Amino acid sequence: MLYIGIDLGTSAVKLLLVDEKGTIHAEVSKEYPVFYPQSGWSEQKPEDWHTAVIDGVRELTDGVDKSQIAGVGCGGQMHGLVVLDENNNVIRPAILWNDGRTEKQVEYLNNVIGKDKLTAFTANIAFAGFTAPKILWVKENEPENFNRIAKIMLPKDYINYILTGVHSCDYSDASGMLLLDVENKCWSEEMCEICSVKKEQLPSLFESFEVIGTLKAEIAKELGLNENVKVVAGAGDNAAAAIGTGTVGNGKCNISLGTSGTVFISSENFGVDKFNALHSFAHADGRYHLMGCMLSAASCNKWFMEDILQDNNYSAVQEKITDDKLGRNKVYFLPYLMGERSPINDTNARATFTGMTMDTTKADMLQAVFEGVAFAIRDSFEVAKSLGIDTARSNICGGGAKSALWKKIMANVLGIPLDLLKTEQGPGYGGAILAMVGCGEYKNVDEACGKLVEVADTVYPEEELTALYEKRYNNFKKIYPALKNVFKELEQ
Repeated sequence: MLYIGIDLGTSAVKLLLVDEKGTIHAEVSKEYPVFYPQSGWSEQKPEDWHTAVIDGVRELTDGVDKSQIAGVGCGGQMHGLVVLDENNNVIRPAILWNDGRTEKQVEYLNNVIGKDKLTAFTANIAFAGFTAPKILWVKENEPENFNRIAKIMLPKDYINYILTGVHSCDYSDASGMLLLDVENKCWSEEMCEICSVKKEQLPSLFESFEVIGTLKAEIAKELGLNENVKVVAGAGDNAAAAIGTGTVGNGKCNISLGTSGTVFISSENFGVDKFNALHSFAHADGRYHLMGCMLSAASCNKWFMEDILQDNNYSAVQEKITDDKLGRNKVYFLPYLMGERSPINDTNARATFTGMTMDTTKADMLQAVFEGVAFAIRDSFEVAKSLGIDTARSNICGGGAKSALWKKIMANVLGIPLDLLKTEQGPGYGGAILAMVGCGEYKNVDEACGKLVEVADTVYPEEELTALYEKRYNNFKKIYPALKNVFKELEQ
């Protein structure tokens, strides 16, 4: 049988057609725009996702025996606020995960309601990217829109609604809304009251591998598929990517270098980071995980190359960053283009280059970008270490992981081996695996991952280079604290 995996990303939707043995038969990508109405704001039109997914599935299944397609699983960008009216029409553009407009609402939740209460209610504190602060922002700034809300959804759940007509959400994605009681896997009554949200405005909750329904008749006809194709609840992109990389069970780690960057540590048991620097979320395998998320990772590379250098020849610039330069660069980069979440939780933080001189080259600056992202990823590792979690190795995936240079820098900044997988398709592959489990191809997620996820290669750290990066990381750690108050003053 065949399964469709959907990765609803920030810049594009990526679709995979995968058989039960994990072989990818086809892949399609459809881009859509991001809108920035004001500095620090980030929005998209859900209708653009709808069009891209429908067109993408048509192209993906062109020439395929469509009777063999059994299920669909979607992984999607997390936290985005999608609001529908009583007729299930989109009320306003979706406010995305990397939108920073909710500083006031985050301050209210963390300091007036209180971090201790939020942690008790949801296992997490408020971050600018989370959904609950966005709901409060709409309530305070767009009351006419707020009063029209009949359903509150997340991006991938809107796609699942388009496919099935069912308002659903899985536990992993719901964990990032700040509305879910993560430990008990139910909507938090206290948070709903705080955010003036009614339970009927929220979708039904499912495990990621559970079937929420089958294709609506009109959608099946539009796509040329059978109406009995099953759709599973799917997962937030990071949890879906973790499934796609076999990061399930206890103590496994995955680093994702996508538009955002994440450190994902799976766990058998529920646990809370007492420092609230890492998120405590439900996992798509039915268990839990800790996650650190930085808002700008591979997007830093894209920004510097295309917007600043206006150069699409990525490899040409990287070729000038030779091995003898690694660990010896004098330029530092803070990768806070959209503010930052883990572990500093500061919407006012901004990107900076530090240490430039007259002989600084664009290669030095690009190297600083790669290193700055790696250092920021390490910040989350350091929090995990403080909790007694010693991660001895990790998988790595995402667009940034396609760069051999970046992987080498990352392995040496962290000082651990990084495993590269045979199939590096992240959330889309994870979505397809979840669909297989939902359709009964495998009895559970662990079995599916055990049979479908294989390590292809490993990047090992080098003792001398790791020592050089240890010194540079200790320098990097001093830059943000020195500028924290400056960033806040600049925003006033």
